Amino acid sequence: MTEIVIQKNEEKKQIALVENGKLIEYYEEDKKTDRREGNIYIGIVKDIIKGMESAFVDIGTEKNSFIHLKDILPKIDETKEKQVEKVNISDVVKPNQRILVQIKKDSNEKKGARVSTHINLPSKYIVLMPNTNIITISQKIEDKEEQKRLIELVKSNLEEGNGAIIRTSAKGKKEEIIKDIKKVEDKWNQILQTSVEPKQNKAKLLYQSEDIVEKMVIDLVDKNIDIIEEKEAFHRYDLERQIEKAQNRKVWLRCGGFITIDKTEALTAIDVNTGKYTGSKDLEQTIFKVNQEATIEIAKQLRLRDIGGIIIIDYIDMKSPEDRKKIEILLKEELKKDRTKTQVEGFTRLDLMELTRKHICSHKE
Repeated sequence: MTEIVIQKNEEKKQIALVENGKLIEYYEEDKKTDRREGNIYIGIVKDIIKGMESAFVDIGTEKNSFIHLKDILPKIDETKEKQVEKVNISDVVKPNQRILVQIKKDSNEKKGARVSTHINLPSKYIVLMPNTNIITISQKIEDKEEQKRLIELVKSNLEEGNGAIIRTSAKGKKEEIIKDIKKVEDKWNQILQTSVEPKQNKAKLLYQSEDIVEKMVIDLVDKNIDIIEEKEAFHRYDLERQIEKAQNRKVWLRCGGFITIDKTEALTAIDVNTGKYTGSKDLEQTIFKVNQEATIEIAKQLRLRDIGGIIIIDYIDMKSPEDRKKIEILLKEELKKDRTKTQVEGFTRLDLMELTRKHICSHKE
């Protein structure tokens, strides 16, 4: 059973995604919380920073947003080609130019939001990508025939000039996808219409993205979800204790080992330790057992804490290449349960596991 449990008071709003009584995701908002990620604006280009091939864009917020050249140039399919930046940003945008942008990363105390002209509009079965012909499909849909069917279906129903990411929830669907494409394209056409009238030289919010609960419902459309707004629900599942544990630096494993999670501005470092676990007489088997349990727990913690960006895992050293491969495969499998995009890069030369994860919700840190 999957439930979204909401608890509100005058100071804050707590949102928990619970599966069979266990906390899977947790988000918190207070009066100071101002999430804008996903919002679409008409912005006004301000300063051009030639040395960084970037520009500041006024979107009407307290701080000007920041855009890089690669987020202005036409979007490419990164799986097939690489962006070749042979143009100068001053040739692409000019000061005082109106520009349609979407917030990709919220502002924080130090810098303004990061924006892009590459728009993503999420819906139940697809994520619409206007102004591109790219059609990609969720890695979680592994059946080749189903991939082909879905790509052909979406391609034949999209308006010219639109691309899409086909979501996992699209698996096995047909008419529902066609209706969904029409609905999200109508939404995009309304945004476009709003953007051209009236033509005033000032920033304007055109589209406000879904809140956390709405986003959950869309992302988990294939699950039967109950939304509960009862004070007793947090106590019923002992969520306060589960939330407190999710904030600990050290997380114990069932076998007696533990992991530590340390966040920095640049990345999140996760260290795996044997702790109290002595295991069998076979040292390699003991190490593998701890690393195996740690992998399952790490995947859970990434989702629970909504850890994004670059993540480095320092596993206990494994001599066997086969064991390292098994751990990498297990990590990829466990991350399939996550509803956001993750990319496992594999072990580096220093034997560190490197991966990236996209925030579900942006945080002010």
